[in-house]
Amino acid sequence: MVDNTRKFNVQEDRETEMKEILLSVYNSLNQKGYDPISQLVGYILSEDPTYITNYNNARALIRRVDRDELLQELVKHYLFG
Repeated sequence: MVDNTRKFNVQEDRETEMKEILLSVYNSLNQKGYDPISQLVGYILSEDPTYITNYNNARALIRRVDRDELLQELVKHYLFG
C-alpha cells in the first residue's frame, strides 16, 4: 500500500512568506529612493504604516506580517543564523 500523505511545515511556509514580503517591501522602498533599513526599523518600532511606501502595494504587504512574529524571527536569525 502506497502512502501519498503530504506533510506541510506551516512554520517554514510562514517564514518564507515573511521573507518574501520583507524583500518586496525593501525593493519598493529602495526603488523610491528611501533608505529601506531605516524605514523598516521605523515601521517595526512604531507600527506606523506611513514609514512604508504605497508603491507596488508595499504598505498593504507589510501589514500582512504580524510585527511580534517578525521581531521573533529577526532575533532568532540574528542569534542563530
